[in-house]
Amino acid sequence: MHIQERAIGDVTVIDVNGKLTLGEGQEMLRDKVNSLIQQGQRKLLLNLAEVPYIDSTGLGVVVGAYTTVSRQGGALKLVNLTKRIQDLLAITKLLTVFETYDTEAEAINSFGPKGA
Repeated sequence: MHIQERAIGDVTVIDVNGKLTLGEGQEMLRDKVNSLIQQGQRKLLLNLAEVPYIDSTGLGVVVGAYTTVSRQGGALKLVNLTKRIQDLLAITKLLTVFETYDTEAEAINSFGPKGA
């Protein structure tokens, strides 16, 4: 698994590449989100376009990241969900919790004006 971050305005995009499963990346994602929060980043966008599979542990990490960011007054949103991940979120009713977007531009705009 590989995680890369990039800034678009005041939004930090976290590009995840690889399976998000027990023992395979969940620590990396958790550490990345915690590190960004400590750096003062409050607008996070999780790009899941290159995540072919996510298990319950991986899903738990995403939910945990969402909770961590929310408690700090921030927002974590999801973009580019594969059909499989979208179905998983629907089955677990998490689609009602997360804000999800089809395009990165839509997701970035959803955070509102820079500095807001």
